Amino acid sequence: MNTQNIPSIHLLPSLVANQIAAGEVVERPASVIKELLENSLDARADNIEIDIEQGGIALMRVRDNGFGIRRDQLLLALNRHSTSKIKSLDDLDHLNSLGFRGEALASIASISRLSLSSRFYNDEVAHCIRLDGQEKPSSPEPIAHPIGTTIEIRDLFYNTPGRRKFLRTEKTEFGHLHETIKRLALSCFDVSFKLTHNHKTLMAVKVAQNEEEQLQRVAALCGSEFIQHVLKIDEKSDEIQLSGWITQPTFSRSQPDMQYFFVNGRIVRDKLINHAIREAYEDLLYSSRYPSYVLYLEIDPSEIDVNVHPNKSEVRFSQKQKVHHFLVQKLQDRLAQTSPGKIEAPVSYPNIPQYHIKTEQPTTIRETAETYQALQVPLVLEESDISSNYKIKTMPPLGYALAQLHGVYILAENAEGLVLVDMHAADERITYEEMKSAWQANNPSTQILLVPITVSVSEREADIAEQQIELFNKLGFEITRVDSETLIVRQLPFLLANANVPVLVRDVLADLLHIGVSPRLQENMQDILATVSCHTSLRANHQLSLSEMNALLRKMEKTERSNQCNHGRPTWTQLSLKALDSLFLRGQ
Repeated sequence: MNTQNIPSIHLLPSLVANQIAAGEVVERPASVIKELLENSLDARADNIEIDIEQGGIALMRVRDNGFGIRRDQLLLALNRHSTSKIKSLDDLDHLNSLGFRGEALASIASISRLSLSSRFYNDEVAHCIRLDGQEKPSSPEPIAHPIGTTIEIRDLFYNTPGRRKFLRTEKTEFGHLHETIKRLALSCFDVSFKLTHNHKTLMAVKVAQNEEEQLQRVAALCGSEFIQHVLKIDEKSDEIQLSGWITQPTFSRSQPDMQYFFVNGRIVRDKLINHAIREAYEDLLYSSRYPSYVLYLEIDPSEIDVNVHPNKSEVRFSQKQKVHHFLVQKLQDRLAQTSPGKIEAPVSYPNIPQYHIKTEQPTTIRETAETYQALQVPLVLEESDISSNYKIKTMPPLGYALAQLHGVYILAENAEGLVLVDMHAADERITYEEMKSAWQANNPSTQILLVPITVSVSEREADIAEQQIELFNKLGFEITRVDSETLIVRQLPFLLANANVPVLVRDVLADLLHIGVSPRLQENMQDILATVSCHTSLRANHQLSLSEMNALLRKMEKTERSNQCNHGRPTWTQLSLKALDSLFLRGQ
Protein backbone atom coordinates (compact mmCIF):
# COMPACT_ATOMS: atom_id res chain seq x y z
CA MET A 1 0.00 0.00 0.00
CA ASN A 2 1.27 3.43 -0.96
CA THR A 3 0.80 5.63 2.12
CA GLN A 4 2.15 8.84 0.61
CA ASN A 5 -0.18 11.80 0.02
CA ILE A 6 -3.20 10.17 1.60
CA PRO A 7 -6.06 12.74 1.38
CA SER A 8 -7.75 13.76 4.60
CA ILE A 9 -11.48 14.30 5.08
CA HIS A 10 -12.44 17.96 5.33
CA LEU A 11 -15.37 20.30 4.89
CA LEU A 12 -15.71 21.99 1.53
CA PRO A 13 -15.59 25.80 1.54
CA SER A 14 -19.13 27.11 1.33
CA LEU A 15 -18.42 28.81 -2.01
CA VAL A 16 -17.29 25.51 -3.57
CA ALA A 17 -20.27 23.69 -2.07
CA ASN A 18 -22.61 26.32 -3.52
CA GLN A 19 -20.98 26.07 -6.94
CA ILE A 20 -21.38 22.29 -6.89
CA ALA A 21 -25.03 22.72 -5.86
CA ALA A 22 -25.44 25.18 -8.70
CA GLY A 23 -24.69 22.31 -11.08
CA GLU A 24 -27.99 20.73 -10.01
CA VAL A 25 -30.04 23.91 -9.95
CA VAL A 26 -28.54 26.08 -12.71
CA GLU A 27 -28.09 24.51 -16.11
CA ARG A 28 -28.53 27.67 -18.18
CA PRO A 29 -30.07 31.18 -17.93
CA ALA A 30 -33.56 29.67 -18.19
CA SER A 31 -32.91 27.75 -14.95
CA VAL A 32 -32.10 31.01 -13.16
CA ILE A 33 -35.20 32.76 -14.46
CA LYS A 34 -37.39 29.87 -13.32
CA GLU A 35 -36.07 30.11 -9.76
CA LEU A 36 -36.35 33.90 -9.61
CA LEU A 37 -39.88 34.02 -11.02
CA GLU A 38 -41.05 31.27 -8.67
CA ASN A 39 -39.76 33.35 -5.76
CA SER A 40 -41.70 36.37 -7.07
CA LEU A 41 -44.88 34.34 -7.41
CA ASP A 42 -44.46 32.87 -3.94
CA ALA A 43 -44.11 36.48 -2.69
CA ARG A 44 -47.67 37.04 -4.06
CA ALA A 45 -46.60 39.47 -6.75
CA ASP A 46 -49.23 40.32 -9.37
CA ASN A 47 -46.90 42.30 -11.62
CA ILE A 48 -43.52 41.00 -12.80
CA GLU A 49 -41.08 42.62 -15.23
CA ILE A 50 -38.15 40.73 -16.73
CA ASP A 51 -35.23 42.39 -18.51
CA ILE A 52 -32.80 40.19 -20.43
CA GLU A 53 -29.58 40.97 -22.28
CA GLN A 54 -27.62 38.64 -24.55
CA GLY A 55 -29.87 35.67 -23.93
CA GLY A 56 -29.51 36.05 -20.17
CA ILE A 57 -25.75 35.55 -20.11
CA ALA A 58 -25.00 39.26 -19.65
CA LEU A 59 -28.03 40.25 -17.56
CA MET A 60 -31.21 38.88 -16.05
CA ARG A 61 -33.26 41.32 -13.99
CA VAL A 62 -36.56 40.42 -12.33
CA ARG A 63 -38.69 43.10 -10.67
CA ASP A 64 -41.85 42.26 -8.74
CA ASN A 65 -44.38 43.99 -6.50
CA GLY A 66 -44.58 41.17 -3.95
CA PHE A 67 -44.46 41.65 -0.19
CA GLY A 68 -40.68 42.08 -0.24
CA ILE A 69 -37.91 40.98 2.14
CA ARG A 70 -37.14 42.51 5.54
CA ARG A 71 -33.79 44.26 5.91
CA ASP A 72 -32.59 41.83 8.56
CA GLN A 73 -33.40 38.85 6.30
CA LEU A 74 -31.67 39.97 3.11
CA LEU A 75 -28.36 38.34 4.08
CA LEU A 76 -30.15 35.22 5.28
CA ALA A 77 -31.90 34.90 1.91
CA LEU A 78 -28.52 34.29 0.25
CA ASN A 79 -27.53 31.51 2.62
CA ARG A 80 -27.87 27.94 1.46
CA HIS A 81 -30.97 26.10 2.72
CA SER A 82 -32.66 29.28 3.88
CA THR A 83 -36.35 29.47 3.01
CA SER A 84 -39.60 30.96 4.21
CA LYS A 85 -41.69 28.19 2.68
CA ILE A 86 -41.15 25.18 4.94
CA LYS A 87 -40.14 24.70 8.57
CA SER A 88 -40.29 20.94 9.01
CA LEU A 89 -40.33 17.74 6.99
CA ASP A 90 -44.10 17.51 7.48
CA ASP A 91 -44.52 20.73 5.50
CA LEU A 92 -43.40 18.88 2.36
CA ASP A 93 -46.68 16.95 2.48
CA HIS A 94 -48.76 20.13 2.16
CA LEU A 95 -46.76 22.34 -0.18
CA ASN A 96 -48.58 25.28 -1.73
CA SER A 97 -45.46 27.14 -2.86
CA LEU A 98 -43.39 26.75 -6.02
CA GLY A 99 -39.91 27.01 -4.50
CA PHE A 100 -38.96 25.52 -1.15
CA ARG A 101 -35.48 23.95 -1.17
CA GLY A 102 -33.70 27.15 -0.19
CA GLU A 103 -30.59 26.57 -2.28
CA ALA A 104 -31.34 28.50 -5.49
CA LEU A 105 -30.23 32.03 -4.55
CA ALA A 106 -27.06 30.82 -2.82
CA SER A 107 -26.16 28.66 -5.82
CA ILE A 108 -26.91 31.42 -8.35
CA ALA A 109 -24.92 33.96 -6.33
CA SER A 110 -21.86 31.69 -6.36
CA ILE A 111 -21.61 31.72 -10.17
CA SER A 112 -22.63 35.30 -11.03
CA ARG A 113 -22.55 38.92 -9.94
CA LEU A 114 -25.76 39.32 -7.97
CA SER A 115 -27.56 42.25 -6.43
CA LEU A 116 -30.70 41.92 -4.33
CA SER A 117 -32.88 44.98 -3.65
CA SER A 118 -36.08 44.81 -1.67
CA ARG A 119 -38.56 46.81 0.34
CA PHE A 120 -40.78 44.95 2.76
CA TYR A 121 -44.43 45.95 2.42
CA ASN A 122 -44.62 47.85 5.76
CA ASP A 123 -41.08 49.30 5.75
CA GLU A 124 -40.36 52.92 4.91
CA VAL A 125 -37.02 52.23 3.22
CA ALA A 126 -35.66 49.60 0.83
CA HIS A 127 -32.22 48.00 1.11
CA CYS A 128 -29.78 46.38 -1.31
CA ILE A 129 -26.98 43.83 -0.91
CA ARG A 130 -24.46 42.75 -3.53
CA LEU A 131 -22.47 39.58 -3.99
CA ASP A 132 -19.66 39.26 -6.52
CA GLY A 133 -19.17 35.52 -6.56
CA GLN A 134 -17.69 35.71 -3.04
CA GLU A 135 -18.70 34.03 0.16
CA LYS A 136 -19.72 37.21 1.99
CA PRO A 137 -22.13 39.76 0.52
CA SER A 138 -21.99 43.48 1.18
CA SER A 139 -23.89 44.96 4.09
CA PRO A 140 -27.44 46.14 3.33
CA GLU A 141 -27.50 49.67 1.93
CA PRO A 142 -30.61 51.90 1.96
CA ILE A 143 -31.91 52.71 -1.53
CA ALA A 144 -35.01 54.11 -3.22
CA HIS A 145 -37.22 51.21 -4.30
CA PRO A 146 -40.99 50.51 -4.36
CA ILE A 147 -42.54 47.73 -2.31
CA GLY A 148 -41.32 44.44 -3.77
CA THR A 149 -38.04 42.93 -4.89
CA THR A 150 -35.55 43.34 -7.72
CA ILE A 151 -32.83 40.76 -8.39
CA GLU A 152 -30.09 41.34 -10.96
CA ILE A 153 -27.91 38.52 -12.20
CA ARG A 154 -24.94 39.60 -14.32
CA ASP A 155 -22.20 37.65 -16.09
CA LEU A 156 -23.55 34.16 -15.47
CA PHE A 157 -20.78 31.55 -15.00
CA TYR A 158 -18.08 34.27 -15.18
CA ASN A 159 -16.04 32.48 -12.49
CA THR A 160 -16.73 28.93 -13.71
CA PRO A 161 -15.50 28.97 -17.33
CA GLY A 162 -15.84 25.20 -17.56
CA ARG A 163 -19.60 25.62 -17.21
CA ARG A 164 -19.87 28.71 -19.39
CA LYS A 165 -18.39 27.02 -22.45
CA PHE A 166 -21.36 24.65 -22.56
CA LEU A 167 -23.83 27.49 -23.10
CA ARG A 168 -25.31 27.73 -26.59
CA THR A 169 -25.83 30.76 -28.80
CA GLU A 170 -27.65 33.82 -27.53
CA LYS A 171 -30.68 32.92 -29.67
CA THR A 172 -30.83 29.37 -28.33
CA GLU A 173 -30.44 30.38 -24.69
CA PHE A 174 -33.07 33.08 -25.02
CA GLY A 175 -35.43 30.58 -26.65
CA HIS A 176 -35.22 28.34 -23.57
CA LEU A 177 -35.62 31.34 -21.29
CA HIS A 178 -38.61 32.66 -23.21
CA GLU A 179 -40.30 29.25 -23.04
CA THR A 180 -39.79 29.15 -19.26
CA ILE A 181 -41.49 32.53 -18.85
CA LYS A 182 -44.32 31.46 -21.18
CA ARG A 183 -45.02 28.41 -18.99
CA LEU A 184 -45.26 30.52 -15.86
CA ALA A 185 -47.44 33.07 -17.62
CA LEU A 186 -49.80 30.25 -18.58
CA SER A 187 -49.96 29.06 -14.98
CA CYS A 188 -50.69 32.42 -13.33
CA PHE A 189 -53.51 34.33 -15.01
CA ASP A 190 -53.75 36.66 -11.99
CA VAL A 191 -50.24 38.02 -12.65
CA SER A 192 -49.12 40.42 -15.39
CA PHE A 193 -45.80 39.71 -17.13
CA LYS A 194 -43.56 41.93 -19.23
CA LEU A 195 -40.42 40.64 -20.96
CA THR A 196 -37.77 42.67 -22.76
CA HIS A 197 -34.72 41.31 -24.54
CA ASN A 198 -31.89 43.65 -25.49
CA HIS A 199 -34.24 46.58 -24.69
CA LYS A 200 -37.00 45.30 -26.99
CA THR A 201 -40.37 44.28 -25.52
CA LEU A 202 -41.29 40.76 -26.62
CA MET A 203 -44.08 39.88 -24.21
CA ALA A 204 -46.61 41.95 -22.31
CA VAL A 205 -49.65 40.18 -20.90
CA LYS A 206 -52.11 41.74 -18.49
CA VAL A 207 -53.98 40.09 -15.64
CA ALA A 208 -56.70 37.82 -17.06
CA GLN A 209 -59.78 37.97 -14.84
CA ASN A 210 -62.25 35.88 -16.84
CA GLU A 211 -62.24 33.03 -19.34
CA GLU A 212 -62.31 35.35 -22.36
CA GLU A 213 -59.23 37.21 -21.13
CA GLN A 214 -57.54 33.93 -20.26
CA LEU A 215 -58.10 32.69 -23.79
CA GLN A 216 -56.65 35.96 -25.10
CA ARG A 217 -53.51 35.29 -23.06
CA VAL A 218 -53.34 31.70 -24.29
CA ALA A 219 -53.70 32.99 -27.87
CA ALA A 220 -50.89 35.49 -27.30
CA LEU A 221 -48.61 32.76 -25.95
CA CYS A 222 -49.63 29.72 -28.01
CA GLY A 223 -50.93 31.33 -31.20
CA SER A 224 -54.38 32.18 -32.53
CA GLU A 225 -54.62 28.88 -34.44
CA PHE A 226 -54.42 26.99 -31.14
CA ILE A 227 -57.47 28.87 -29.89
CA GLN A 228 -59.43 28.13 -33.08
CA HIS A 229 -59.23 24.41 -32.33
CA VAL A 230 -59.64 24.28 -28.54
CA LEU A 231 -62.08 22.22 -26.52
CA LYS A 232 -62.82 23.49 -23.02
CA ILE A 233 -62.22 21.08 -20.12
CA ASP A 234 -63.76 21.50 -16.67
CA GLU A 235 -64.14 18.22 -14.79
CA LYS A 236 -64.10 17.19 -11.15
CA SER A 237 -64.16 13.85 -9.36
CA ASP A 238 -63.62 13.30 -5.64
CA GLU A 239 -60.60 15.45 -4.79
CA ILE A 240 -59.25 15.78 -8.36
CA GLN A 241 -60.12 18.65 -10.68
CA LEU A 242 -59.05 19.09 -14.30
CA SER A 243 -59.55 22.31 -16.23
CA GLY A 244 -58.08 24.10 -19.21
CA TRP A 245 -58.06 23.41 -22.92
CA ILE A 246 -57.20 20.59 -25.27
CA THR A 247 -57.17 20.86 -29.04
CA GLN A 248 -59.15 18.89 -31.55
CA PRO A 249 -57.14 16.03 -33.09
CA THR A 250 -57.00 17.87 -36.42
CA PHE A 251 -54.65 20.36 -34.72
CA SER A 252 -51.94 17.77 -34.09
CA ARG A 253 -48.24 18.59 -34.31
CA SER A 254 -45.11 16.76 -35.43
CA GLN A 255 -43.45 17.26 -32.03
CA PRO A 256 -44.67 17.71 -28.42
CA ASP A 257 -43.80 21.41 -28.32
CA MET A 258 -47.21 22.77 -27.32
CA GLN A 259 -48.03 20.67 -24.29
CA TYR A 260 -48.45 22.47 -20.98
CA PHE A 261 -49.60 20.54 -17.93
CA PHE A 262 -49.74 22.11 -14.47
CA VAL A 263 -50.21 20.29 -11.17
CA ASN A 264 -51.29 22.67 -8.41
CA GLY A 265 -49.88 25.53 -10.46
CA ARG A 266 -46.52 23.83 -11.12
CA ILE A 267 -45.47 22.96 -14.68
CA VAL A 268 -44.56 19.27 -14.85
CA ARG A 269 -43.32 16.72 -17.35
CA ASP A 270 -44.60 13.42 -16.00
CA LYS A 271 -44.59 9.99 -17.67
CA LEU A 272 -47.91 8.97 -16.12
CA ILE A 273 -49.62 12.15 -17.30
CA ASN A 274 -48.12 11.91 -20.78
CA HIS A 275 -49.25 8.28 -21.07
CA ALA A 276 -52.79 9.12 -19.96
CA ILE A 277 -53.17 11.95 -22.47
CA ARG A 278 -51.67 9.85 -25.24
CA GLU A 279 -54.15 7.05 -24.44
CA ALA A 280 -57.06 9.50 -24.58
CA TYR A 281 -56.01 10.47 -28.12
CA GLU A 282 -54.90 6.98 -29.16
CA ASP A 283 -57.50 6.31 -31.86
CA LEU A 284 -57.55 9.88 -33.12
CA LEU A 285 -53.93 10.53 -34.12
CA TYR A 286 -51.13 8.97 -36.11
CA SER A 287 -48.46 7.55 -33.82
CA SER A 288 -46.04 10.21 -35.06
CA ARG A 289 -48.36 13.14 -34.24
CA TYR A 290 -48.82 14.88 -30.90
CA PRO A 291 -51.81 16.65 -29.34
CA SER A 292 -51.62 20.19 -27.98
CA TYR A 293 -53.05 21.27 -24.64
CA VAL A 294 -52.94 23.66 -21.70
CA LEU A 295 -54.28 21.75 -18.70
CA TYR A 296 -54.48 22.35 -14.96
CA LEU A 297 -54.79 19.53 -12.44
CA GLU A 298 -55.70 20.41 -8.87
CA ILE A 299 -55.19 17.74 -6.23
CA ASP A 300 -54.64 17.52 -2.49
CA PRO A 301 -50.94 18.42 -1.93
CA SER A 302 -50.60 15.46 0.41
CA GLU A 303 -51.34 13.16 -2.55
CA ILE A 304 -48.23 14.20 -4.51
CA ASP A 305 -44.48 14.44 -3.98
CA VAL A 306 -42.88 17.39 -5.78
CA ASN A 307 -39.48 16.85 -4.21
CA VAL A 308 -38.45 14.24 -6.76
CA HIS A 309 -35.91 16.32 -8.68
CA PRO A 310 -33.98 19.54 -7.89
CA ASN A 311 -35.71 21.48 -10.68
CA LYS A 312 -39.12 20.29 -9.40
CA SER A 313 -40.36 19.45 -12.91
CA GLU A 314 -41.37 15.91 -11.94
CA VAL A 315 -44.01 14.75 -9.49
CA ARG A 316 -44.93 11.45 -7.89
CA PHE A 317 -48.59 10.59 -7.28
CA SER A 318 -49.55 8.44 -4.31
CA GLN A 319 -52.56 7.06 -6.24
CA LYS A 320 -51.17 6.64 -9.74
CA GLN A 321 -53.96 4.50 -11.18
CA LYS A 322 -56.67 6.80 -9.88
CA VAL A 323 -55.10 9.86 -11.48
CA HIS A 324 -54.38 8.00 -14.72
CA HIS A 325 -57.95 6.67 -15.01
CA PHE A 326 -59.42 10.10 -14.23
CA LEU A 327 -57.38 11.81 -16.94
CA VAL A 328 -58.09 9.18 -19.60
CA GLN A 329 -61.83 9.07 -18.88
CA LYS A 330 -62.41 12.82 -18.75
CA LEU A 331 -60.36 13.57 -21.84
CA GLN A 332 -61.93 10.73 -23.83
CA ASP A 333 -65.39 11.96 -22.85
CA ARG A 334 -64.57 15.44 -24.12
CA LEU A 335 -62.97 14.22 -27.32
CA ALA A 336 -66.02 12.05 -27.97
CA GLN A 337 -67.94 15.28 -28.51
CA THR A 338 -65.92 16.18 -31.61
CA SER A 339 -68.74 15.55 -34.03
CA PRO A 340 -70.77 18.03 -36.08
CA GLY A 341 -73.94 17.09 -34.25
CA LYS A 342 -72.50 18.14 -30.88
CA ILE A 343 -70.25 21.02 -31.81
CA GLU A 344 -72.64 23.07 -33.92
CA ALA A 345 -76.16 24.15 -33.02
CA PRO A 346 -78.99 23.63 -35.52
CA VAL A 347 -80.29 26.71 -37.32
CA SER A 348 -83.81 27.38 -38.64
CA TYR A 349 -84.53 27.31 -42.35
CA PRO A 350 -85.82 30.88 -42.69
CA ASN A 351 -82.37 32.25 -41.81
CA ILE A 352 -80.67 30.32 -44.60
CA PRO A 353 -80.35 31.46 -48.21
CA GLN A 354 -81.19 28.49 -50.45
CA TYR A 355 -81.81 27.55 -54.06
CA HIS A 356 -85.50 28.14 -54.77
CA ILE A 357 -87.10 24.99 -56.07
CA LYS A 358 -90.59 25.45 -57.49
CA THR A 359 -93.22 22.74 -57.96
CA GLU A 360 -96.86 22.68 -58.86
CA GLN A 361 -98.72 24.74 -56.33
CA PRO A 362 -99.05 22.64 -53.15
CA THR A 363 -102.26 22.54 -51.18
CA THR A 364 -100.70 23.63 -47.86
CA ILE A 365 -97.43 24.75 -46.40
CA ARG A 366 -97.21 21.53 -44.34
CA GLU A 367 -97.64 19.49 -47.52
CA THR A 368 -94.71 21.36 -49.04
CA ALA A 369 -92.53 20.60 -46.00
CA GLU A 370 -93.41 16.92 -46.05
CA THR A 371 -92.74 16.66 -49.79
CA TYR A 372 -89.24 18.11 -49.55
CA GLN A 373 -88.44 16.20 -46.37
CA ALA A 374 -89.25 12.96 -48.18
CA LEU A 375 -86.92 13.97 -51.00
CA GLN A 376 -84.24 14.87 -48.38
CA VAL A 377 -83.57 18.26 -49.95
CA PRO A 378 -83.74 21.64 -48.19
CA LEU A 379 -87.05 23.38 -48.13
CA VAL A 380 -87.17 27.10 -48.81
CA LEU A 381 -90.26 29.03 -47.94
CA GLU A 382 -91.04 32.50 -49.11
CA GLU A 383 -91.49 34.92 -46.21
CA SER A 384 -95.17 35.21 -47.10
CA ASP A 385 -95.57 31.43 -46.74
CA ILE A 386 -94.64 31.39 -43.05
CA SER A 387 -97.55 31.43 -40.67
CA SER A 388 -97.32 31.99 -36.94
CA ASN A 389 -98.76 28.56 -36.12
CA TYR A 390 -96.26 26.54 -38.26
CA LYS A 391 -93.08 25.40 -36.53
CA ILE A 392 -90.30 25.18 -39.10
CA LYS A 393 -87.99 22.19 -39.21
CA THR A 394 -84.36 22.90 -38.27
CA MET A 395 -81.38 22.52 -40.57
CA PRO A 396 -79.00 19.69 -39.53
CA PRO A 397 -75.41 20.79 -38.75
CA LEU A 398 -74.05 19.25 -41.97
CA GLY A 399 -77.06 20.29 -44.01
CA TYR A 400 -78.23 18.34 -47.03
CA ALA A 401 -76.26 16.81 -49.89
CA LEU A 402 -76.18 18.56 -53.26
CA ALA A 403 -73.77 16.42 -55.25
CA GLN A 404 -70.72 14.14 -55.25
CA LEU A 405 -67.37 15.36 -56.55
CA HIS A 406 -65.06 12.91 -58.38
CA GLY A 407 -66.50 10.07 -56.32
CA VAL A 408 -64.51 11.30 -53.31
CA TYR A 409 -66.22 14.31 -51.75
CA ILE A 410 -69.80 15.06 -50.80
CA LEU A 411 -70.93 18.64 -51.37
CA ALA A 412 -73.68 19.74 -49.01
CA GLU A 413 -75.44 22.96 -48.10
CA ASN A 414 -76.00 23.97 -44.46
CA ALA A 415 -76.89 27.11 -42.54
CA GLU A 416 -73.40 28.59 -42.91
CA GLY A 417 -72.82 27.85 -46.56
CA LEU A 418 -70.99 24.98 -48.28
CA VAL A 419 -69.91 21.74 -46.55
CA LEU A 420 -67.26 19.43 -48.05
CA VAL A 421 -67.08 15.87 -46.69
CA ASP A 422 -64.37 13.27 -47.34
CA MET A 423 -66.73 10.32 -47.59
CA HIS A 424 -64.07 7.62 -47.05
CA ALA A 425 -62.61 9.30 -43.97
CA ALA A 426 -66.09 9.90 -42.54
CA ASP A 427 -67.31 6.36 -43.20
CA GLU A 428 -64.09 4.95 -41.75
CA ARG A 429 -64.69 6.78 -38.45
CA ILE A 430 -68.35 5.72 -38.34
CA THR A 431 -67.48 2.06 -38.95
CA TYR A 432 -64.65 2.17 -36.44
CA GLU A 433 -66.87 3.60 -33.69
CA GLU A 434 -69.56 0.98 -34.41
CA MET A 435 -67.03 -1.84 -34.26
CA LYS A 436 -65.44 -0.43 -31.10
CA SER A 437 -68.83 -0.30 -29.38
CA ALA A 438 -69.59 -3.88 -30.46
CA TRP A 439 -66.16 -5.01 -29.25
CA GLN A 440 -66.61 -3.36 -25.85
CA ALA A 441 -70.10 -4.84 -25.50
CA ASN A 442 -68.88 -8.21 -26.77
CA ASN A 443 -71.91 -8.27 -29.07
CA PRO A 444 -71.02 -7.88 -32.77
CA SER A 445 -73.72 -8.26 -35.41
CA THR A 446 -72.64 -11.14 -37.63
CA GLN A 447 -73.49 -12.70 -40.97
CA ILE A 448 -73.00 -16.37 -41.86
CA LEU A 449 -71.54 -16.81 -45.33
CA LEU A 450 -73.51 -19.02 -47.70
CA VAL A 451 -70.22 -19.90 -49.38
CA PRO A 452 -67.23 -20.03 -46.98
CA ILE A 453 -64.16 -18.10 -48.12
CA THR A 454 -60.74 -19.77 -48.35
CA VAL A 455 -57.75 -17.61 -47.36
CA SER A 456 -54.18 -18.65 -48.18
CA VAL A 457 -51.66 -17.50 -45.57
CA SER A 458 -48.16 -18.29 -44.38
CA GLU A 459 -47.66 -20.94 -41.73
CA ARG A 460 -46.70 -18.28 -39.21
CA GLU A 461 -49.93 -16.34 -39.96
CA ALA A 462 -51.97 -19.51 -39.64
CA ASP A 463 -50.35 -20.21 -36.27
CA ILE A 464 -51.30 -16.83 -34.84
CA ALA A 465 -54.82 -17.08 -36.30
CA GLU A 466 -55.23 -20.36 -34.44
CA GLN A 467 -53.86 -18.84 -31.23
CA GLN A 468 -56.23 -15.86 -31.48
CA ILE A 469 -59.47 -17.67 -32.32
CA GLU A 470 -61.22 -16.06 -29.33
CA LEU A 471 -60.21 -12.59 -30.50
CA PHE A 472 -61.57 -13.25 -33.99
CA ASN A 473 -64.79 -14.59 -32.46
CA LYS A 474 -65.18 -11.44 -30.39
CA LEU A 475 -64.76 -9.38 -33.55
CA GLY A 476 -67.52 -11.42 -35.20
CA PHE A 477 -65.41 -13.76 -37.36
CA GLU A 478 -65.61 -17.53 -37.47
CA ILE A 479 -62.27 -18.75 -38.78
CA THR A 480 -61.01 -22.34 -38.97
CA ARG A 481 -57.56 -23.59 -39.84
CA VAL A 482 -57.76 -26.51 -42.27
CA ASP A 483 -54.06 -27.07 -42.95
CA SER A 484 -50.67 -25.44 -42.35
CA GLU A 485 -51.28 -22.53 -44.74
CA THR A 486 -55.05 -22.34 -45.23
CA LEU A 487 -57.87 -20.70 -43.29
CA ILE A 488 -61.62 -20.94 -43.88
CA VAL A 489 -63.87 -17.97 -43.03
CA ARG A 490 -67.50 -18.97 -42.36
CA GLN A 491 -68.83 -15.88 -40.59
CA LEU A 492 -68.16 -12.13 -40.76
CA PRO A 493 -69.17 -9.05 -38.81
CA PHE A 494 -72.25 -7.62 -40.53
CA LEU A 495 -70.42 -4.33 -41.11
CA LEU A 496 -67.82 -6.14 -43.24
CA ALA A 497 -70.25 -7.79 -45.65
CA ASN A 498 -68.73 -5.97 -48.66
CA ALA A 499 -65.08 -6.22 -47.62
CA ASN A 500 -62.34 -8.05 -49.50
CA VAL A 501 -62.14 -10.84 -46.92
CA PRO A 502 -58.78 -12.46 -47.84
CA VAL A 503 -57.00 -9.10 -47.84
CA LEU A 504 -58.73 -8.05 -44.62
CA VAL A 505 -57.79 -11.25 -42.77
CA ARG A 506 -54.17 -11.02 -43.87
CA ASP A 507 -53.96 -7.37 -42.73
CA VAL A 508 -55.38 -8.24 -39.31
CA LEU A 509 -52.90 -11.11 -39.01
CA ALA A 510 -50.11 -8.70 -39.94
CA ASP A 511 -51.20 -6.45 -37.07
CA LEU A 512 -51.23 -9.41 -34.69
CA LEU A 513 -47.75 -10.46 -35.77
CA HIS A 514 -46.50 -6.92 -35.20
CA ILE A 515 -48.12 -6.57 -31.77
CA GLY A 516 -47.36 -10.09 -30.63
CA VAL A 517 -49.30 -12.43 -28.36
CA SER A 518 -48.94 -10.53 -25.11
CA PRO A 519 -50.84 -8.13 -22.82
CA ARG A 520 -50.01 -5.46 -25.41
CA LEU A 521 -52.71 -6.98 -27.63
CA GLN A 522 -55.58 -5.48 -25.63
CA GLU A 523 -53.76 -2.15 -25.38
CA ASN A 524 -53.38 -2.04 -29.17
CA MET A 525 -56.83 -3.35 -30.06
CA GLN A 526 -57.69 0.02 -31.56
CA ASP A 527 -55.07 -0.60 -34.26
CA ILE A 528 -56.77 -3.84 -35.25
CA LEU A 529 -60.22 -2.24 -35.24
CA ALA A 530 -58.87 0.63 -37.35
CA THR A 531 -57.48 -1.86 -39.86
CA VAL A 532 -60.81 -3.67 -40.04
CA SER A 533 -62.89 -0.51 -40.40
CA CYS A 534 -60.64 0.85 -43.15
CA HIS A 535 -61.38 -2.21 -45.29
CA THR A 536 -65.12 -1.77 -45.26
CA SER A 537 -65.28 2.00 -45.65
CA LEU A 538 -66.41 3.71 -48.82
CA ARG A 539 -63.72 3.86 -51.48
CA ALA A 540 -62.92 6.54 -54.02
CA ASN A 541 -65.15 6.56 -57.12
CA HIS A 542 -67.94 4.84 -55.20
CA GLN A 543 -71.06 6.54 -56.51
CA LEU A 544 -73.73 7.44 -53.95
CA SER A 545 -77.27 8.61 -54.42
CA LEU A 546 -78.50 11.77 -52.70
CA SER A 547 -80.33 9.70 -50.11
CA GLU A 548 -77.16 7.65 -49.42
CA MET A 549 -75.11 10.82 -49.05
CA ASN A 550 -77.65 12.33 -46.66
CA ALA A 551 -77.72 9.09 -44.67
CA LEU A 552 -73.94 9.36 -44.26
CA LEU A 553 -74.22 12.98 -43.11
CA ARG A 554 -76.84 12.05 -40.50
CA LYS A 555 -74.64 9.22 -39.22
CA MET A 556 -71.71 11.63 -38.91
CA GLU A 557 -73.83 13.95 -36.77
CA LYS A 558 -74.66 11.08 -34.39
CA THR A 559 -71.22 9.46 -34.23
CA GLU A 560 -68.70 10.41 -31.58
CA ARG A 561 -65.35 11.81 -32.75
CA SER A 562 -66.62 12.02 -36.34
CA ASN A 563 -64.92 15.37 -36.96
CA GLN A 564 -61.77 13.39 -37.74
CA CYS A 565 -60.91 9.98 -39.16
CA ASN A 566 -59.02 7.29 -37.23
CA HIS A 567 -55.73 9.02 -38.01
CA GLY A 568 -56.66 12.54 -36.98
CA ARG A 569 -57.40 13.92 -40.44
CA PRO A 570 -60.50 16.11 -40.76
CA THR A 571 -63.56 14.40 -42.22
CA TRP A 572 -65.29 17.63 -43.26
CA THR A 573 -64.75 21.32 -43.64
CA GLN A 574 -66.95 24.38 -43.93
CA LEU A 575 -66.86 27.23 -46.42
CA SER A 576 -69.08 30.02 -45.15
CA LEU A 577 -71.04 32.27 -47.47
CA LYS A 578 -68.74 35.11 -46.43
CA ALA A 579 -65.71 33.08 -47.48
CA LEU A 580 -67.35 32.14 -50.77
CA ASP A 581 -68.26 35.77 -51.43
CA SER A 582 -64.65 36.81 -50.86
CA LEU A 583 -63.47 34.26 -53.44
CA PHE A 584 -65.58 36.03 -56.05
CA LEU A 585 -64.97 39.56 -54.71
CA ARG A 586 -68.68 39.99 -54.01
CA GLY A 587 -69.48 43.16 -52.08
CA GLN A 588 -66.11 44.73 -52.93
